[in-house]
Amino acid sequence: MKTASDALALLRIGNERFANDLQDREVLARRSPRQNFIQQQRPHTIIVGCSDSRVPAEMVFDQGLGDLFVVRVAGNIIAPSQVGSVEFAAAQFGTRLVVVLGHTHCGAVGATIRSIQEPDGEHSPNIMAIVDRIRPHVIDLVEAAATTDDTTLQNQAMRANVKASVKQLQQGSQVLETLIQDDGLRVVGAEYNIETGRVEFFDGVPIENET
Repeated sequence: MKTASDALALLRIGNERFANDLQDREVLARRSPRQNFIQQQRPHTIIVGCSDSRVPAEMVFDQGLGDLFVVRVAGNIIAPSQVGSVEFAAAQFGTRLVVVLGHTHCGAVGATIRSIQEPDGEHSPNIMAIVDRIRPHVIDLVEAAATTDDTTLQNQAMRANVKASVKQLQQGSQVLETLIQDDGLRVVGAEYNIETGRVEFFDGVPIENET
């Protein structure tokens, strides 16, 4: 079982390969043959990421079969089913790193900002089920953003949403709280920059691991 620090190092190295277009898919396939995962899996990291088609975690971190346990939902929100999925992987597989991965140009965050700015607009109730989970974490930013440009506001809101999701996982589950306290589980936040291909870890990462 890899420690959280070991897993974080693997993600950093893999993302560096991805950002520099150095992935080798043939090597990756040989490293992770399907036969190795028929009866079991031992993912080193749990990723709670957005459903956005531009942010496939396995590619962003240049990881192979069996390396990541990925939970994807628009806006990387934390609802009971997401918490349960994280609990399952952390308890069942011994995975000790959880990464909440937000990204630039997030449509769910953008929809939330618009719903705050245009409260009388038409919104799908199903989309609002996602927006309503993001809104409490970004509303103060949006209401105070009279002179903030749209890109800056979107990025600030995305990070606030990631930080809130990290906190929800750290403090909203007795299973995860116990694993954090007793077994070295770490929950961190990160931002994937669609323009550069790089991931920045910015929340829950010890000083000695920051770049």
